[in-house]
This record gives sequence, C-alpha cells and structure tokens, in this order.
Amino acid sequence: VQLQASGGGLAQAGNSLRLSCAASGRTSSRYGMGWFRRAPGKEREFVAAISWSGGRTYYADSVKGRFTISRDNAENTVYLQMNSLKPEDTAVYYCAISLAYSEVLTSQHSRYNYWGKGTQVTVSS
Repeated sequence: VQLQASGGGLAQAGNSLRLSCAASGRTSSRYGMGWFRRAPGKEREFVAAISWSGGRTYYADSVKGRFTISRDNAENTVYLQMNSLKPEDTAVYYCAISLAYSEVLTSQHSRYNYWGKGTQVTVSS
C-alpha cells in the first residue's frame, strides 16, 4: 500500500488548508486512517483518526474544533480540513493506515501499518 499526501503549503494564522491523502495498491481491506504531525525538534504527535465507515472520528485536544477529518472510500482518500490555523500547527503532516483498527480508533502511531511521506504545513503569524 502506498500513501501520497498533498495540499500542504504556507498559510497565515487564521486561514485554512486542506490536506488530502490518497491510498493505492492493495487497499481492498477495511482500514482506519489517521493524520500525525512532526514539528521541528519535537516528536511525532497524533492529530486525528477516522474509522472505515467514517462514522467515528477522534481528535487531539490541540486541534479539536478547528480540524475536521473525513474520507471517501470510493476514492481511497482521506482529508484533513484545517481551519483557524495557528503558528504551532507548523509541522510535516503524515497520513497513515491502520489495518487492525478499522472501527476502533487509535492515536498510537505503532498501531498504524502504512505511512505516507508527509506534506509540509507552515503557518505564519
């Protein structure tokens, strides 16, 4: 399975960006999807996750109310709508697939099997 993230870039604080992540390859199984990020000098952190059905979502406290995760299974794509961006949202954002956690969501990066290469998001003040 390959994951390709896109949509990153430079935004001013308060503005919005929308990230996309398309999965290709052997994607016939049901899987959960998540977004993580790594800021300079910091460890990777969980951002959001969504179940296979799309009916369950889970957010880190730092993005709750500002970010929205969604998915289109027909397109094997997950999205992350990021509103009210803050400078502290600056990071490389990674999408990931969890085969075991398709409906029960997890924030543990070790439970994700496949990772994209990441897309840079930079928020200026």
